[in-house]
Amino acid sequence: MDTDSLNAFTQPAALNQFLVENVITPGEKRKLIKPTSSNNPKLEELKLLLIDWINTTLKEEHIVVKSLEEDLYDGLVLHHLMENLGSLKLDVDKIALTEKKQRQKLSVILEAVAKCLQLEESQLKWSVEAILAKDLLSTLHLLVAIAKHFQPSLDFPPNVHVETITIENTSKGLKTANGVEYITGSKENSEEQSTDDAFDELFSRAPERLDDVKKVFLQFVNQHVEKLGLNVKDMESQFADGVILLLLIGQLEGYFLNLRDFFLTPASTTEMMHSSEAFQLKSESLCSKELLHNVNLALDLLTDGGLLNFSVNSEGESWQTELSGVALLISWLAKQGD
Repeated sequence: MDTDSLNAFTQPAALNQFLVENVITPGEKRKLIKPTSSNNPKLEELKLLLIDWINTTLKEEHIVVKSLEEDLYDGLVLHHLMENLGSLKLDVDKIALTEKKQRQKLSVILEAVAKCLQLEESQLKWSVEAILAKDLLSTLHLLVAIAKHFQPSLDFPPNVHVETITIENTSKGLKTANGVEYITGSKENSEEQSTDDAFDELFSRAPERLDDVKKVFLQFVNQHVEKLGLNVKDMESQFADGVILLLLIGQLEGYFLNLRDFFLTPASTTEMMHSSEAFQLKSESLCSKELLHNVNLALDLLTDGGLLNFSVNSEGESWQTELSGVALLISWLAKQGD
């Protein structure tokens, strides 16, 4: 970004016209979409998608949105949208006619949005004043965040970005800065986030379903490792050291795993030969290093084989949670099914 630039546009007249349409009061700082991005095809596609999504969601309430800037600034549509999607009741009047009432209404709505989406203030890309001022950039960020949370399957156009201008009205005159801002990310990132959200949902809200899923996976695992004379009864403890996972990879993916390349009994005194070097386990701290070696080797093999489509943290206790094992096996079974 070109900071402290005094000319956001090639011609001063263009900037003057822009400021006529977007009033920047003394002391105010605003980030706006440049006119050069107003006809961006991807931006138009995103706007139409959001309008269609809102109208479909609020069809039974006979609400029809035609313009994101003109139809959302007073909070009425956002009010209906949040109550519909979030199954909540907002303690504010449906209709606010004065600017003061609209500001109060938006404050309540946006507070509810931040709470539902579990966002800190520093993460918000919108504000009451920006929405009230019909700021398209802020409105888009808000709607995309709401839609991704409540309807993650919505097919957003990827990598929608716009040229922006940040204008600050200082005592010395206008200070401007140019930049580029992304409104949607890549599809790969969205799919990874959706996968993480699905696992979090399963873990936090449907523990009884998780037990059923674990039983199915235990049958799947034992069907293959029984050939090696092994039996898995507890996923959390028996997957933690990476040994069962490595042996399962060898069975399913046809990998030849040299026993010298990993620790077969990482929790006991053992010796590992690798690359002509001997590693003698002498302390408990080395046990954790052996465990980490096994897990990282397994994750590397899965990643190289295209079987791992989400991130797994092998450090510390996080790998030993049931969530990591279940998520990993769900991904694996999906690939096996393909």
